Amino acid sequence: MKNIYERFVLDGDAISCTRYGNGHINETYLLVTDRPHLYILQKINSHVFRDVPALMQNIIDVTAHLRKDDDNPRHVLTLVQTVDGDDYLRTEDAEFWRLYEFVTDSLCLEKPQSIHDLLQSGVAFGTFQNQLASFPAHTLSETIPQFHDTPARYRQLREAIAKDKLGRVKNAMPEIEFYLSRDKEAGLLMQMSASGEIPLRVTHNDTKLNNVMLDKRTRTPLCVIDLDTVMPGLAAHDFGDSIRFGASTASEDELDLSKVHMSIELFEAYTTGFLMACKNRLTEREIETLPLGAKLMTLECGSRFLTDYLSGDVYFHIARPEHNLDRCRTQMELVKDMERKWDQMHQVIRRVMGS
Repeated sequence: MKNIYERFVLDGDAISCTRYGNGHINETYLLVTDRPHLYILQKINSHVFRDVPALMQNIIDVTAHLRKDDDNPRHVLTLVQTVDGDDYLRTEDAEFWRLYEFVTDSLCLEKPQSIHDLLQSGVAFGTFQNQLASFPAHTLSETIPQFHDTPARYRQLREAIAKDKLGRVKNAMPEIEFYLSRDKEAGLLMQMSASGEIPLRVTHNDTKLNNVMLDKRTRTPLCVIDLDTVMPGLAAHDFGDSIRFGASTASEDELDLSKVHMSIELFEAYTTGFLMACKNRLTEREIETLPLGAKLMTLECGSRFLTDYLSGDVYFHIARPEHNLDRCRTQMELVKDMERKWDQMHQVIRRVMGS
């Protein structure tokens, strides 16, 4: 590891470099020098991200834009340059490494410990939208092409059904019927985007609480991290994925489906924080589509779990034979509960907007 970190400009001499965090894609290390000075060292997964230079250019451009509004080093991720003056390292073995300044006096939560935590997550991602509203989203590269193209995800599901490579279709007929019955609705946001009804935005695309750094003392947001999937998208995508994950009353693979609900209380907490931070930068039509974003991101995620189950569990890690089928069922229950609470969700939006 020394032959990697010594190629970056460090404040002091390194005294330790150890694995850090719970990430499953990149290799992450906490690097400490004798000053002391803390850094986050990461090896970027070039199998998942096929064009790392484009990914890094996205991060360089977006963080530079964020820094124009707020240059506090705790409020935006800061890349440390290599000794050659580059923003990241490409080794002779075609590995890609980057070094970030550590966000000091911060904490990162895997799950909200209170409604306040979820509200603050909404503030963080709403602020992200607000600060990047003037950024030309079309100039960013797609680090994972068609990532939130829900119709494309549905095409993949239909292909998996047609191939039925492991003979699993017969085990998932109710689930298949559920997702395909909502096929037309799944494409609504993409249709609105294509027609210009809603604008293209800079989106994070992994808007979970554990991608927000909170101040240890106040538990208010400092900055958003894990910018690898920052690319052009829709505000409803980011909002919707937060609700899918944060407003659910059960884990993503809960077997007892009676425990799976979309909490209106949690929905309102996140919505309050999100719109408090960015409502003046979103169009009226975008704000109207936020509940639809929650439903479609849940549909999309569930369809991906189902596709992976039918394809032989080749993408998502599983801990049991029908793990992905169980996951797709929890997403089904969330969609059903959103449909039951559809009017309430829109009432929350109107209430938060003060109308």
